[in-house]
Amino acid sequence: MNNPINTDNFLYLLDGFELETAEGIAQQIADDFRKRRVEKNITRSRIAEMSGVPLSSVARFEQKGLISFESLVRLAMALGYAPEVKNIFSSPKFNTMEELNIIRNKRGDKRAYPSKKKDNNE
Repeated sequence: MNNPINTDNFLYLLDGFELETAEGIAQQIADDFRKRRVEKNITRSRIAEMSGVPLSSVARFEQKGLISFESLVRLAMALGYAPEVKNIFSSPKFNTMEELNIIRNKRGDKRAYPSKKKDNNE
């Protein structure tokens, strides 16, 4: 019997919600990589040959999500995903209007400068 969602309690919105972690994102990328590799019927040994990434690094990546960025780029290139990796930071992202204004004002700058007010992230 299905349990109906109790919409009177707003906590139902958090059901299944998890904060993202670097490790979790890395493992998701590794899981997706493995799916794409298997879909193309490419063995770990073959992708290692195609990319120049050691087989042990491919295995560690798929199992634990651990890999150097250069090796990740090589694997992405071997599977045809170079544009996706190349464009990872190509578009500006903002969370507030203040951030958007900063982005607009800094467009074309090559360095970041501390703001005149005290920045807690220094």
